[in-house]
Amino acid sequence: MSAHTPGRGRSNDQPDDDAEGVRLQKVLASAGVASRRKAEELIRSGRVKVDGIVVREMGTRIDPDQAVVHVDGMRVQLRDDLVYLALNKMPGMLSTMSDELGRPHIGQLLEDRTERLFHVGRLDMDSEGLILLTNDGDLAHRLTHPSFGVAKTYMAEVPAPIPKDLGRQLKRGIQLEDGLVKVDSFDVVDIHNGRAVVEVVLHEGRNHIVRRMLAAVDHPVTRLVRTQIGELRLGHQRPGTLRKLNPVEVSQLYKAVGL
Repeated sequence: MSAHTPGRGRSNDQPDDDAEGVRLQKVLASAGVASRRKAEELIRSGRVKVDGIVVREMGTRIDPDQAVVHVDGMRVQLRDDLVYLALNKMPGMLSTMSDELGRPHIGQLLEDRTERLFHVGRLDMDSEGLILLTNDGDLAHRLTHPSFGVAKTYMAEVPAPIPKDLGRQLKRGIQLEDGLVKVDSFDVVDIHNGRAVVEVVLHEGRNHIVRRMLAAVDHPVTRLVRTQIGELRLGHQRPGTLRKLNPVEVSQLYKAVGL
C-alpha cells in the first residue's frame, strides 16, 4: 500500500489511528506544524506533499515512520524518536562525549539522556558557541560533509586595525598547508581599544580553520564564537545550556542539505 493511500471515504468520526496509518492532518498537528484545523486548510490548498506528491484529500492516512512530508517545500520531521538539540559550548569544554583525562566535555551534559547523539560542528577546546546534537545520522552526515556546503558563521576577536582589502583577500582564498581556504563573507562588526570583532562565514569544516586562516593573514584569534550553522542560530542561549530545536529550525536544516 502507498504511504499516502486515501482513507477511502471513511467517516470523520472514526478513530485516527488504524492499520492503514494516521490521518495526515493529525500527523501535521502532532509534529507542531499547525493546529488540526489549520493543517486541514494546508492540505486543501495543496501546500502539503507526501513522498513528493501533492495531497489534498482529508481522508489521507500515512505511516509517520516511513512517509516523507513537506509543507511549503519544507520537510516536516515526523518521527518522535529523533532528537535535535542546540548546545552553546563554553570555552574549556571538549567537543567529545567522553575524556580519559577527566576534562570537561559535552557528554557530561547528556548523562541523563538514553539516545546516542552525534555532535555536528566540532569546536576546539578554546572556542565557544553553537553545536548541534542529534541522533539523526543522515542529517548529521550531510551537515558535516563539505559537498553539501552548509555555511557556518563565526564571530572572531582579532587585533585591530583591519586592512580595507582583508575581506577581498579572504574571499579570493588563503593558501594553508592543507590547501586553499576561502570565506563566503567577511565583515567588521566592531573595533574598540585595539581589538576588532569580525564576522566570518564559510562552509569549510577543517580543524581550526578560522583560527588558522586569520593567523595566516596576521590577525590571530583571541576569542572565537560560532553563532550559526545554516539557518540555525545561537541567539541569546546561555553558555553551557541545551535547548530543543523547534519544528521550523529542523525543517530549515533539512532544506539546507536537500532532504
